[in-house]
Amino acid sequence: MSFRHPQILDIARRDGRVTVDGLAETLGVTVQTIRRDLSDLSEAGRLTRVHGGAVLPSGVSNIGYADRRALGAEAKAAIGRATAGLVPDRASVFLNIGTTTEAVAHALRAHAGLMVVTNNLNVATTLAETEAEVVVTGGTLRRADGGLIGPIAAAAVARFKVDIAVIGCSALDASGDLLDFDPGEVEVAQAILRQARRRILVADGGKLGRQAPVRIASLEQVDVWVTDVAPPASLRGLCAESGTEILVAVGA
Repeated sequence: MSFRHPQILDIARRDGRVTVDGLAETLGVTVQTIRRDLSDLSEAGRLTRVHGGAVLPSGVSNIGYADRRALGAEAKAAIGRATAGLVPDRASVFLNIGTTTEAVAHALRAHAGLMVVTNNLNVATTLAETEAEVVVTGGTLRRADGGLIGPIAAAAVARFKVDIAVIGCSALDASGDLLDFDPGEVEVAQAILRQARRRILVADGGKLGRQAPVRIASLEQVDVWVTDVAPPASLRGLCAESGTEILVAVGA
């Protein structure tokens, strides 16, 4: 094991994600050296390689909510601003569970005349002091992150047909599948996609190459993907074939 490996793991545990360029600058070595280090740590199961760096490995459960909120906070804020720019005043909008959709909610606070339907109590709280009409779905409370999940939430979503759905995911694999960890959450996300005229995925580069066990949908089923880094060529090709627009947020 290289003497750099413990340092890299410490940074990953602190930030949730490491980048090749950032580690090269911090540790004073070449990007080629860092790529080898990350490959070694990936082979050992200590990290999972993603586009431009690595993340803590995932399995059948997600990392903690506080860690997710801190992970890539600047990128999520930039994605939130870019997504808010796609939402006109006086639109009806779904926002689902996730720290990136919460960033979108923050960016929507100045919008006029919105109707927001959400199964995310943090989104509802963020918009509570604005003029937006906020509808909370109900459902089974997931205390870890304020999410409302399950058949009650899905049934509530089915009562609406909104202009725009904004959804997040926990992982986005090489085949373009949007993945998550909780079947109850996925059930609601799928209902949201069905009940929207326009569908926006918000997913930063840290989601690329991660794994999660439950499939939500495919990139082909969304109209716009807002992210913070240029996706790999395979996913760009998939989006081009399906007509899914890719919007890379400025300032991420």
